[in-house]
Amino acid sequence: MSITNEVKLFSGTNSKYLSEKIAEAFGKPLGDLSISKFSDGEFQPNFNESVRGCDIFLIQSTFPSSDNLVELLLMIDAAKRASAHYITAVIPYYGMARQDRKDKPRVSIGSRVVADLLTTVGASRVITMDLHAPQIQGFFQIPVDHLDPSVIFIPYIKSLKIGADLIIASPDMGSSARARTYAKALSCDMVVVDKERRRANEIASMTLIGDVKGRHVVMVDDIIDTGNTLAKAAALLLEKGALSVRAMCTHPVLSGKAYETIENSVLTELVVCDTLPLRKESNKIKQLSTATLFADAIVNITEHGSISSLFEIKDNN
Repeated sequence: MSITNEVKLFSGTNSKYLSEKIAEAFGKPLGDLSISKFSDGEFQPNFNESVRGCDIFLIQSTFPSSDNLVELLLMIDAAKRASAHYITAVIPYYGMARQDRKDKPRVSIGSRVVADLLTTVGASRVITMDLHAPQIQGFFQIPVDHLDPSVIFIPYIKSLKIGADLIIASPDMGSSARARTYAKALSCDMVVVDKERRRANEIASMTLIGDVKGRHVVMVDDIIDTGNTLAKAAALLLEKGALSVRAMCTHPVLSGKAYETIENSVLTELVVCDTLPLRKESNKIKQLSTATLFADAIVNITEHGSISSLFEIKDNN
């Protein structure tokens, strides 16, 4: 006798805007989950339907505040105690990914701490997108499916029909491998903006490696936080002769005065994914949906299919 476990999707509080789109693309409504709250701010997730024997997917990005991470951990624990068969944490934006190594004395490795928490509390698998450092996958003792946003961004770049004048730029040395992947897929050249930081979120100097004169530049990165790096890099690229500068960044953290920084920058546009909610609208910011990609990943996992097949670039034009 063949038994197929029922698949159920649930959402954390602050990722419901994306979870609903993922559920729609998957073809099944979100499960019934509520969060009980106490007067002091403490909370407790409650599954209002049976998950016994089910393969469940808990969707929650772990951006600040830390309540988002704690809520996900409690959801996993509740599912485990309710006898769920297989628990997958779907984390579109993996918070603390920038803390991936001990780069100075007496600091924590936050991304490892989060990995240990998720594993210890009972997650069977993790699905995430565009980790700041891909080696974070090695912090886990459970399978990690690392989705690639290039399948979303590259068709968009092609739709711009820039042609032979296109050039890809990395806003720092750390993103050069990402930029090289895009340049190869788009059959164009790439340049690197080498920056030196004085401290976190503060840039001391920038140097362009390569030639952008007479070219339309597309910068690619995983995270945009304050927006200062992109704004300064865009200004440098125009100063060096670029015709226009765009940026493609997966995770729109956009903290502090980031919206004002982008609005006042020379960027033609900033294109981001919906792994994080936008706090407000901007004429320069365009958001592309990741819902279909996450839904397809869930389908392939439940059907024991290949995840790497999802990274094939499809030209929609």
